[in-house]
Amino acid sequence: MSVERTFDLLDRYKERLAKEDALCGKKNGVWQKYSSGDYIDFSYNFCYGLLEMGIKKGDKIITVSNNRPEWNFADMGMSMIGVIHVPVFTSLNAAEYQYIIEHSEAKLVLVSDKKLYSIVSSAAAASGLQVQIFSFDEIDGVKNWSAIIETGRLNSLKHSQTVELIKSTINADDFASLIYTSGTTGRAKGVMLTHRNMVSNFLSAASVFNLRPEDKFLSILPLCHVGGRLGNYQTQCSGASIYYAENMGSIAANMAEIKPDGFDAVPRVLEKFYDVIISKGNKLEGIKKKLFFWAVDLGLEYKPFGENGWLYELKLRIADRLIFSKWRQALGGNVRIVGCGGASLQSRLERVFWAAGIKIVNMYGLTETSPIITINRTEKGKVRLGSVGTVIEGVEIKIADDGEILCKGPNVTPGYYRDPELTKQAFDKDGWFHTGDIGHIENGFLMVTDRKKEIFKLSNGKFIAPQIIENVFKESPIIDQIMVIGEHEKFASALISPNFKYFDDWKESKNVAFSGNEELIQQPAVQSFFSTEIENLNKKLSPPERLNRFRLVQDEWTPATGELSPTLKLKRQFIQDKYKDLISQIYLK
Repeated sequence: MSVERTFDLLDRYKERLAKEDALCGKKNGVWQKYSSGDYIDFSYNFCYGLLEMGIKKGDKIITVSNNRPEWNFADMGMSMIGVIHVPVFTSLNAAEYQYIIEHSEAKLVLVSDKKLYSIVSSAAAASGLQVQIFSFDEIDGVKNWSAIIETGRLNSLKHSQTVELIKSTINADDFASLIYTSGTTGRAKGVMLTHRNMVSNFLSAASVFNLRPEDKFLSILPLCHVGGRLGNYQTQCSGASIYYAENMGSIAANMAEIKPDGFDAVPRVLEKFYDVIISKGNKLEGIKKKLFFWAVDLGLEYKPFGENGWLYELKLRIADRLIFSKWRQALGGNVRIVGCGGASLQSRLERVFWAAGIKIVNMYGLTETSPIITINRTEKGKVRLGSVGTVIEGVEIKIADDGEILCKGPNVTPGYYRDPELTKQAFDKDGWFHTGDIGHIENGFLMVTDRKKEIFKLSNGKFIAPQIIENVFKESPIIDQIMVIGEHEKFASALISPNFKYFDDWKESKNVAFSGNEELIQQPAVQSFFSTEIENLNKKLSPPERLNRFRLVQDEWTPATGELSPTLKLKRQFIQDKYKDLISQIYLK
């Protein structure tokens, strides 16, 4: 059957993809599996329940939840009766939730747990709107989502024909979801997405990933994130079983349990995997350590499809038997494909994982493009490591005179909710959507340089693209996060959040004593170590791009502390404001 609206996936399950573990989530330490039949029943009963409560087509419902099967029941239930789903990150503060509740004019909010209920309920009260709040978890004194399901079950006969009638009136170009961009600066924008936007994109993605009904997929990216949602839909389209990771700290354990064939990630997740692998290699001794880093160095030179010649391929087979097979085993043993997007991926990581038999499918897009614009494939001639691939089916791109990437296609948003002026600014007179990113095309493959608004000019007129420089320095095992600065200054500098875990082992080997991050960054030996590392990495850059000075910070940068967005991108303005005194010291005349 054809899929034109998101809820058509339910009919696809019913007609051809019956299975016992369609959606799976951990509950009290045990994987709870929902069959495709369960998925369909819960989704229909949810929409019956909403209708009985007076919710109607065009109303907005917010979800603030961790990844779990219930998210999908709510999502599909809303979709079938034309309710606009507003999925929101769990890491926002009360003021941000209040803004989204007010701006979206939400009628109902679903939260996952007690902590989120406390924050969201105060935001809802402050909004002054009559907003009902339900929870997925059992919370004393809070209405549970199961009440909506039970209401729907009791009134299924009353509403079943109404639902079928509403479904028949919903077309591909209808407004289906409102996604507030996490943003790295300013107030979140409400991006409107239609069924066509999302369906065209996940159908094309499904043909790239080629997952099979017998496969298992570990869902890591938040479902409220457009990339996580895309992966969720395309995996359902393929019929593969979806297992939702409990949290970021449980990924390794979840992989060992379910042995997934694939998973989704942002570059930061892959960086963490690589750091853990390298730290284990550093603890080896003698010939084992030499073999380990021989394999790593070999992997960093990887080119797909035998481009390095027969001798390299022979060495790679040896490295695979001795080293890389163990990497795959650490990820469960079956992983063959990983979808990656959301930020700039270091090409060295892409190469070494491909060398290890783990194909990273790097892609590029935005919330406004549902999200994929370009994607690397896995077939010969359709992948170029270091690029973000070629256009996905049905999409067009071109590069503007100033280097900005422009896009057209069925995946592009009709605009921003309640903001016609911002919508007008995003499109030119010929209908091209302006992405705000700078890039160029090489033999059909898109190379993304940086965000247009993040590129800055030194006082000597030289332009600096910070992401490129940051990725070079993040190759160092001692650097966890780095932000390049220097707008209108004579030279580029950086704020660096060290990889503090690295120094737990380092201080013992160097017989250096310190307690806490603040003492660590003040140690002359540590400062000297960073100076040497930066001096070496500077050699990879052109003179204007090289870091002239740097300052270490004692903080780990996370979404919880505000330096990173929920999708793990640098929130540059926040960091600039937080460390303004430190930055002023760097540029003291």
